[in-house]
Amino acid sequence: MKMMTKEIINKIPKLYETDGQPEDKKIAHVKFFCPWNHWTWYAFEFDGKDTFFGLVDGHEKELGYFSLNELESLRGPFGLPVERDIYWTEKSLHDVQMM
Repeated sequence: MKMMTKEIINKIPKLYETDGQPEDKKIAHVKFFCPWNHWTWYAFEFDGKDTFFGLVDGHEKELGYFSLNELESLRGPFGLPVERDIYWTEKSLHDVQMM
């Protein structure tokens, strides 16, 4: 499965494009998750190459930057990769934080 499709790349705002927007206006366009644990990444912005800005839900929830290359390189038991949630429906930052 492709982690990023042309459709997602064309839809997701560029880095810093949503600066200053309220939490209910920032949209998580894509969700990545580890099928072997509880780690989840929600992407709000993308530089078009490798760097996302979004919410990382791991040991705790925090906003920050993460790398597509790093997500693609992660492997769990039996070589399981990080996956993109193909059933994801866009949600606001506020809604994602409440999940």
